[in-house]
Amino acid sequence: MALLEIRDVVKTFGDFTAVNHVSLSVEAGEFFTLLGPSGCGKTTLLRMLAGFEQPDSGQILLDGKNVAGVPPEKRPVHTVFQSYALFPHMTVAQNIAFPLKMARVPQADIKARVDEVLDDVRLTQFATRFPHELSGGQRQRVAIARALVNRPRLLLLDEPLSALDAKLREEMQIELINLQKEVGITFVYVTHDQGEALALSHRIAVMNKGQVAQLDVPETIYSYPNSRFVADFIGQCNLLDATVVAIDDGKMKLEIEGVGIAEALPVAGAAVGARGTLTLRPEKIKLGASLPAGDDHEVHFKGKVHDCLFLGDVTIYIVELDNGTLVETMLPNAASGRARFFDDNDQVELAWRFDAGHFVLA
Repeated sequence: MALLEIRDVVKTFGDFTAVNHVSLSVEAGEFFTLLGPSGCGKTTLLRMLAGFEQPDSGQILLDGKNVAGVPPEKRPVHTVFQSYALFPHMTVAQNIAFPLKMARVPQADIKARVDEVLDDVRLTQFATRFPHELSGGQRQRVAIARALVNRPRLLLLDEPLSALDAKLREEMQIELINLQKEVGITFVYVTHDQGEALALSHRIAVMNKGQVAQLDVPETIYSYPNSRFVADFIGQCNLLDATVVAIDDGKMKLEIEGVGIAEALPVAGAAVGARGTLTLRPEKIKLGASLPAGDDHEVHFKGKVHDCLFLGDVTIYIVELDNGTLVETMLPNAASGRARFFDDNDQVELAWRFDAGHFVLA
């Protein structure tokens, strides 16, 4: 039995349906992420798990017991907020001890448990400092420690890294992964950051308009999105309108609108005449001034460089095909010397394997 089960949960605010018949389950010890754009319902769902909002219908089961209607303080659940919500007049140790004092835990036990969780988050030497004396990452760890000290069955994290700068956010992602492994507590994590979700999660529920658009492991969601929305939302992706014109020999032939014929792997439900989108990640596309003709496993098109964007480790190239379609590709800046290999209006060729893209039905 799953640790957490959400069964057909609905939540409305007036005429607006924030969560629309959502059902999913989370296993014990899992790092589970709710991912989606603003207004998709992910934070409302998290607030219902915490007990700050109540569902209009449906069930929220924790260890098989329906907790809908149970107040937040009575649930074996803790929440880490984006703002951290630390008490500025308390030291690190006092902040962490606060939930235990509210639960009337004996003083001797409080010290032992605070010391244990300080060690878990590697803050033992900062126990007597105040929040204003800490870095953003250290304050974030204090907030997590305070949430962990009561040993909850479930830890909810509401965009806890969004206020940090890019370098610190990356460091904290690694710390969160390691911490979750060490303490073994189930994490339900809310974010709108696709890269963060892919890096941290065992599984991801991509939400859109109050519903779960796709739920799977990060690798599957990235490489095999089940809809145009998921493909477009998760990372950079070329979306090419296409129609199935033939299916044979384990391949589909696609007529890409205004471009030409390409091949892709067959997908369930696709038949000749079906319309949809070929989703193609930039890193799957070869780019060169000229590319040797490959075998029948490669698709070739010609174009010219429309624009480029230097990102340090890679350079993104926007290539305009002969019909005006723009395709995004990238080259790693691994070689010494000049990072930019092509200039605007340079004639180039693109190629990709027939299994590089993924076709989704309209």
